Formats: sequence, C-alpha cells, structure tokens
Amino acid sequence: MSSEHYFSETPGSNYKPKEINVTINGHDVTVITAGGVFSPDHIDQGTNVLLAHLDEAPAGGDILDIGCGWGPIALSLASNSPKATIWAIDVNERSLELTAANAARLGLNNVKCVKPEDVPSDLQFSGIWSNPPIRVGKDVLHEILITWLPRLRSEADAYLVVQKNLGADSLHRWLEAELPENFSTIRVDTAKSFRVLRVRNK
Repeated sequence: MSSEHYFSETPGSNYKPKEINVTINGHDVTVITAGGVFSPDHIDQGTNVLLAHLDEAPAGGDILDIGCGWGPIALSLASNSPKATIWAIDVNERSLELTAANAARLGLNNVKCVKPEDVPSDLQFSGIWSNPPIRVGKDVLHEILITWLPRLRSEADAYLVVQKNLGADSLHRWLEAELPENFSTIRVDTAKSFRVLRVRNK
C-alpha cells in the first residue's frame, strides 16, 4: 500500500489526470480526477448518501465544503445553488486544482478553491457540507470540526456524512458535548452503512 495519503499537502505520485463520467446534481457530466486525491475513480458511496439531501442546501450565501477532493460536493452545491458562493477547501493542492478545473469545465463560476487558511477569518456560512476526512485521526478531525462548525450563521445547518463503523455515533456524541450550547446535532439519515448528521446553529 502506498504511504501517500489523500490528505497530504503535496501528493508524491505523478500527476496523471483522467476523465470520469459522473452525475452532478442530476446532470451527467465528465470531470477530471487523478491519483493522490480522495476517491479518484467515482463519487464514493458516502458522498452519494450526503448528496441525496442536496435539496436542503441553502439557495444563497456562503457555503463551505470541508475536504473537497476533486469536487463532487462543491460542484453539486454550486449547480444546485447558483446564487451561493461555494468555498471548497482542502489541504491537498491537487484537490484544489482539480476542483477548480472541474468547476471551470462545468461553467460553475461560483466556486472558490482555497487552502483553509485563505478563507476570510470573519466569514460566516449559510451552510457547511462535508464528507469529513475521518482517516486523519480523531484529534485532527475534532480540530477541523471545532474550527469550522461554530462559523455557521444563526439558523444555518451543516450536513456531515460518516460511516457507522468509522465512529459516526461517537462523533455525534462528541459534537453534542463540545459545540456551543446553541448548537444541536441530530441524525437525519442512515443509508448504506453511513449516517448523515445535521448540525444546526439554533
């Protein structure tokens, strides 16, 4: 097994882009992917479970995709909510390049692909959507979520998809315990071994 991880900042594998056919917000499209990013061959099952809730995404404002990969969540949000600005963040430079290229290819000019530290510090979000990088480890994952989830606007929601056997229920309990008291976390779906959690700033 390669020692390279999709959460490496600069993937060590050679950049070998390829085209794959996927469905984005109900449209059959062709996108570019490459090795060294998450799920380069298809839209993974967890993301598909999450995107089944796409009609619950806000129509406008600033929406955050944490860990964008080659862009399936950001592209879907951008297509579904053309009046919104989609902030696609990732520590992996190749992921940001691919998401930007795919947004351009699909004519989605409302996607901003940036490193986490380049998101304006005062920006609050009308929505956060993520298939979070569970395999970075619990401590790093918790740091990521506690950094971004409190930046939800009042009455805004975050939707997270987590595999059951990778700690979805324990993460649910942690979110309830650690987020400010004006936040609530509920499970809104269970499908194909995945949980979808909705975090709301009440």
